[in-house]
Amino acid sequence: MQRKTGVYVMQVAAMLTGLHPQTLRKYERVGLVSPIRINTLRLYSEEDIAQCRVIRRLVDEMGLNLAGVELALNISERLLELRNNLLEEGSANQKGNLALIKEMLQMLGED
Repeated sequence: MQRKTGVYVMQVAAMLTGLHPQTLRKYERVGLVSPIRINTLRLYSEEDIAQCRVIRRLVDEMGLNLAGVELALNISERLLELRNNLLEEGSANQKGNLALIKEMLQMLGED
């Protein structure tokens, strides 16, 4: 996974996401985020911060547990792939499908 901009230590990541550092560790342990590890230091990218914010919204606003979050993130990833494939095809018949996918992605906070 290629990292883009910004790298934050755990305390800063916790502040930016509004999550406790222990919660960030738990998200890493269950595989929801993958910060860069240098010895015991965890470095969070902008993408990691955004992912943690999505996870927090899914937990706080939608009431999902972490298994539900994992499922929602996987569905969201697949919907994004499907949307991109449909956009590449450019078929007029796919407009309804694109609208449905967009609605689902908005519900998951991904669009």
